[in-house]
Amino acid sequence: MFGIVLFAHGSRDPAWAQPFARTAASAQARLPDALVTCAYLEHMRPSLEEAVLGLAARGATRIRVVPLFLGMGGHLRKDFPALMESIQAKLPGVAFERAPSLAEAPEVLDAIADWVATSVGDPKAKRDS
Repeated sequence: MFGIVLFAHGSRDPAWAQPFARTAASAQARLPDALVTCAYLEHMRPSLEEAVLGLAARGATRIRVVPLFLGMGGHLRKDFPALMESIQAKLPGVAFERAPSLAEAPEVLDAIADWVATSVGDPKAKRDS
């Protein structure tokens, strides 16, 4: 069984997580054979460890973590690898993968640039939706 964790920063405001929940639901609809969940670094539940342990308990033997961060700051460069190392030690029978973050995906950055151009009314802006 394949599991996917959409990993975001987190917030004290519960409404902040709504776009991530919608993204998880959309990903689940596109990938019906996978188990898709969200996880948060700070302030919200589940934590990354809780989400991964939950997927493993549901039968996931391969888990891909997708960092939904727009910047490559300390959280992704330092905190995330340390968290993953700790989690992997607890689940030696699970294979882990790390997807590129949003900041590392040129197609995401291009889509944001398209949206910016469209939002300011550029008639030449590409709009694919």
